[in-house]
Amino acid sequence: MMNCCGLITVKKEPVPLKSIAVEVSVQGHVATVSSTLQYENQEESPLEAIFVFPLPGEAAVCRFSAKIGQTEVVAEVQEKQKARDQYDDALSSGQQAFLLEESDESSDVFKLSVGSLPPGEKASVSLDYVTELAVQADDGLRLCLPAVLNPRYQPQGSDSGSAGSALVSSVPAGSVPYSLSLSARVSSPHPISRVESNCPLDTLNYLNTEKTQATVSLAAGHQFDRDVELLLYYQDTHQPTAIVEAAQTSAKPGSLMGDPVVMLSMYPEFPNDVMSSMTSHGEFLFVVDRSGSMSCLIHSGPGAQDRIGSARDTLLLLLKSLPMGCYFNIIGFGSSYESFFPKSVEYSQKTMDEALQKVNGMRADLGGTEILQPLKHIYSQPCLSDQPRQLFLITDGEVGNTKEVLDLVKTNAGSHRCFSFGIGEGASSALISGVAKQGGGHAQFITGQDRMQPKVMQSLRFALHPAVVDISVKWNVPKGVSVTPLSPPIRVHFQGQRALLYAQVTGESLGATKGSVTVKYSLAKQPVENQLSFSLKPAEDTGLTVHRLGARTLIRSLEMEEREGGGEKKGVKEKVVELSVQSGVSSAFTAFIAVHKVDGESVQGPMLRRQVPTPTIPPLSYEVPPQGAMAADCGPFGMADFSKYFDCPAPASIPAKDPLLQLISLQKAFGSWVLEAALAEVLGKTEEEVAKPKPAPVDQEVWATVLALVWLYGFKMEAQEEWQFLAMKAVSWIQAQKVASVSECVQAGNTLLGCQVQKDTLGL
Repeated sequence: MMNCCGLITVKKEPVPLKSIAVEVSVQGHVATVSSTLQYENQEESPLEAIFVFPLPGEAAVCRFSAKIGQTEVVAEVQEKQKARDQYDDALSSGQQAFLLEESDESSDVFKLSVGSLPPGEKASVSLDYVTELAVQADDGLRLCLPAVLNPRYQPQGSDSGSAGSALVSSVPAGSVPYSLSLSARVSSPHPISRVESNCPLDTLNYLNTEKTQATVSLAAGHQFDRDVELLLYYQDTHQPTAIVEAAQTSAKPGSLMGDPVVMLSMYPEFPNDVMSSMTSHGEFLFVVDRSGSMSCLIHSGPGAQDRIGSARDTLLLLLKSLPMGCYFNIIGFGSSYESFFPKSVEYSQKTMDEALQKVNGMRADLGGTEILQPLKHIYSQPCLSDQPRQLFLITDGEVGNTKEVLDLVKTNAGSHRCFSFGIGEGASSALISGVAKQGGGHAQFITGQDRMQPKVMQSLRFALHPAVVDISVKWNVPKGVSVTPLSPPIRVHFQGQRALLYAQVTGESLGATKGSVTVKYSLAKQPVENQLSFSLKPAEDTGLTVHRLGARTLIRSLEMEEREGGGEKKGVKEKVVELSVQSGVSSAFTAFIAVHKVDGESVQGPMLRRQVPTPTIPPLSYEVPPQGAMAADCGPFGMADFSKYFDCPAPASIPAKDPLLQLISLQKAFGSWVLEAALAEVLGKTEEEVAKPKPAPVDQEVWATVLALVWLYGFKMEAQEEWQFLAMKAVSWIQAQKVASVSECVQAGNTLLGCQVQKDTLGL
């Protein structure tokens, strides 16, 4: 048995697609992705298939059509139950019907029912969705094709796959049964510097001299051995921009689609002096997935660690990097949860040592993935005064109650920030992005050959550095024009984050063609103000990406309002249905329905139903679990964790202990190192060789700490993001010792280790 996206035959074998064509239209920070999937029924009977596929959590489906033979039917959005009834009626009267709906549990999984496909008939399904592009650490904007548009294949007999890789089928080399074409058109208010991809691209083709418009295509011969990822880079990327999109000509003025919509992107740059200041307060709660699937490898490349091992190394870095004076706790969860301490403890040498001992014993042994209960436990504990609560959630899975989890995080958003980390292709983007968004934090995804440590430490930097607060957005428009925000207000904004705000522009003003927006905020107690102008008469031919994302943003806010009111809030559901139908954007309460009457004739023959399972963490293979295992492995929401049956390859050999992690494990909580044999071993010396060149007046602990810093700056600069905080702690500790001969120490350390690190580089 194998989890996969797509159609499955009567023998439970996937039906390969014939071809996939994808067109991408990018406007600044957002995109519309249009895809056409072609397949055929090779059965001898008519076929009903259930086709389940994942989408990015921030995406919204906005068009769906199906073509059978030469006839195309375009789906319309209707209230969900009404659409289901129409689908059932059509099938029972022998008509062909297509139904596309969002999963009730999670907004990033869609279910497409393809009904009554005659034997030997070809069908194509076209699907458009809109999405915001994720910002990367290097300021690039990332678009990744969902697995269904780019299924993964590897040659038979190769072992490059692992239980963690997404949707991998084994095929004879060079015989992937279909082709993929992808072309993208990019336009931006700022010039496009470059477009990169993990797959070969044809040359970037600029369409104007300002370089604000360009096209690019995937080179022929895509190998289907990886996810397709596009990275876009713009000049002046930190400058705020406003893009105004023209109304839909057929829509009624005054309605969302009948008015222009403006999108404001905010991606503030943080000055260096702000970035060098750090808080020493906070309650840091590290919530780590210990379900069975965490025993799988983090990626399929050489030297890969298992996920729980990578989480242990990451916790070592986090614990060593925390500031003195803060509080912390670690909670492991699976079907149940376990806390290291009954409540958060003050960070000290004693509590750090105790926690590290428990980290070393952490295993992936807690069954399924159940996040709701540990979160309820955390939120039931009172917050500590003057210690802002910062929650770090690390998981590789998905849950059956995503919306309930997001509602809980939102309800408690005033008392904490939530940073989330999704490991591997199986992590639900709706869950990972959703908890960070509702918790005012930041989401990171660890996929492919990514390492977990730099991404988690980057988020710790956001948690320790000042954030942008007191954000206000004021729209300045001429008389007769009004602006209605479609996005909820932003409470907090971190370094490296980007916010997109949508607003509807209603009315007209005689003669005036310009409006402006003023954005004010406070950063490290300093006021900042940006003003930018935009045209009230936008270009006519830019599509409706911004409108649809504005509609999606408003729909998501209203859906949450409806859930918070327990479904009792009058008129909210009706408003969502109206907005969804008007904009053509999917919602929790609507579905796409298309019915095709086949020349007035019924499709003959008994109907076969094919249920394709929702993709979870897709194993390469797993045994059928023994009877009774299902009940035992299910969490309270019925989400089984079958990792014990997964074919999770063990690491080929236990990797030697990383010297960097060895050095870090020796550091004391307040920042110093002790002169000992273990330190000398990391430095590649004997204890005597290390002790001998110490300048006479200098204390042994100061000397050991200077040597550790010189070694880090001399040999480990490529991993600076991982050790920068513990190095800052070490420097503060040395400065507190008021050492007279620091320069002499650094010089002697350089001579001993064969480095040339300047005292100023160390921050001394």
